[in-house]
Amino acid sequence: METLKQRLEEQKEEHHGGNKWIGTGGTSPFGHSGYNPEGVRIGGQSKHKRAIKVWEQRDFKNLDNTRELGTRNIKVALRRLRRFAREGSPDELDLDATIQGTARQGWLDIRMRPERHNAVKVLLFLDVGGSMDPFIRMVEELFSAATSEFKNLEFFYFHNCLYESVWKDNLRRRNARQSTWDLLHKYGHDYKVVFVGDAAMSPYEISQTGGSVEHMNAEPGAVWLQRVIQTYPATVWLNPTPEAQWSYSQSTKMIRQLFNDQMFPLTLAGLEGAMRELTRKKH
Repeated sequence: METLKQRLEEQKEEHHGGNKWIGTGGTSPFGHSGYNPEGVRIGGQSKHKRAIKVWEQRDFKNLDNTRELGTRNIKVALRRLRRFAREGSPDELDLDATIQGTARQGWLDIRMRPERHNAVKVLLFLDVGGSMDPFIRMVEELFSAATSEFKNLEFFYFHNCLYESVWKDNLRRRNARQSTWDLLHKYGHDYKVVFVGDAAMSPYEISQTGGSVEHMNAEPGAVWLQRVIQTYPATVWLNPTPEAQWSYSQSTKMIRQLFNDQMFPLTLAGLEGAMRELTRKKH
């Protein structure tokens, strides 16, 4: 960052190519559309997903949970994660109990009961923006299915890696964040946790203090991911990137290791595997 400050003071004109000045192409660590394994992207679009910092103010869109699925396969897969219970106010007629009570009492004895619903509690963490843009439709379908399938669902957004805060609304992500630490104390250990993200980023975002692409994080992302995994034994990561490509990404391998190989592709088979794993783990 000190070198970038110096370049900004010294540079007087546009540059294209080369390995020093701020510009496009080439191997300079400053600019865009070139290649440098540890650069600061200024403008342009992400290509290699290796930038250490991104010098721009980026706006992300909220996912749409009203999108109708083109297939019911996602819902069918999610239904593997079920634990039915009757909780809440008695607002549903209990026909069997009403018949038995009426026969026993000799007059109409109406019995009510709470509605039967899926009692599984789910925390959903959604990576949004940047390299996740190509997967928006796929993740929206998952988001739509999950919000209709799980009555006890809480969701939060993050970007690339989990840090000290998350948010509920991408339009207010800069001034309406929630403390990750508070979430770990608010939601019980019986919650099932699902991360959704492509895990594609600079490895520094996971391993280093100050490694976040957007801010100077006080603790490495790996520390926060480990805290979640330790707090919630039933935790998995869903990755929309084809599984055959995971080995080409150092950051994907790092997160997969942190999650003890509990990373699943965002496919029908991957979802079924993730749901079986969450069902198997007890709090």
